[in-house]
Amino acid sequence: MVDYITEVERELDFWKRKMNKRSSRISRVSKAAQTKINGLIPEKFHQVMTDSIKNMVKATLVGSNITTKKKSTLDIGLFEKDELLREKLSTYRKTAVVEGAGTGAGGILLGLADFPLLLSIKMKFLFEAASIYGYDTKDYEERLFILHIFLLAFSSEEKRKETLFIIENWEQQKHVIADMDWRDFQQEYRDYIDLVKMFQLVPGIGAVVGAFANYNLLDQLGKTAMNSYRLRILQSNESK
Repeated sequence: MVDYITEVERELDFWKRKMNKRSSRISRVSKAAQTKINGLIPEKFHQVMTDSIKNMVKATLVGSNITTKKKSTLDIGLFEKDELLREKLSTYRKTAVVEGAGTGAGGILLGLADFPLLLSIKMKFLFEAASIYGYDTKDYEERLFILHIFLLAFSSEEKRKETLFIIENWEQQKHVIADMDWRDFQQEYRDYIDLVKMFQLVPGIGAVVGAFANYNLLDQLGKTAMNSYRLRILQSNESK
């Protein structure tokens, strides 16, 4: 177990450096263009999108909390928890691939339906991850932590660094965070996936793009969730 903890600490150090690394030039140019476009969009549209995604996410949180089976993992170590998470991630990636291929092959209307469907899959996975690592999603602060994992996985360079700091210092930060900044939440997520999802609507390649994109988006979320919970567990062990 000591050897595995040492390995995890090395992986966490590499992951944190990657999260704090400057984005590629293409990503920075793309973000700048998206920010400029967002500035031209009427405020009313932003408000509608913010409210829509806020309500969509909150509904998904409630549904996921009800349907997630609580697992007793108190008696198993971090290695076993990580293995359980990897198994669960494999299942959810397959679900996301099927969903992405199906909606991508169905044209514009089904392509648009991919957004809420994939969001639901991602949130359900995060509830499963919390349960595996021994955190009770009935607690409001745990659902808030889940939303920060989501934001960390799908955000721009500046927001990613800010969110990583919050996750690294969760025991202190959770007392000063009353709720998500839903405007930032929806903007970051939309900007992150807009380009990929636009290609998913293109006839002839939509199914392939949808399957590939969803696989990678779930994979990104899975790695972010695993490392976020690893951080909390190791910090908790250090404080004992």
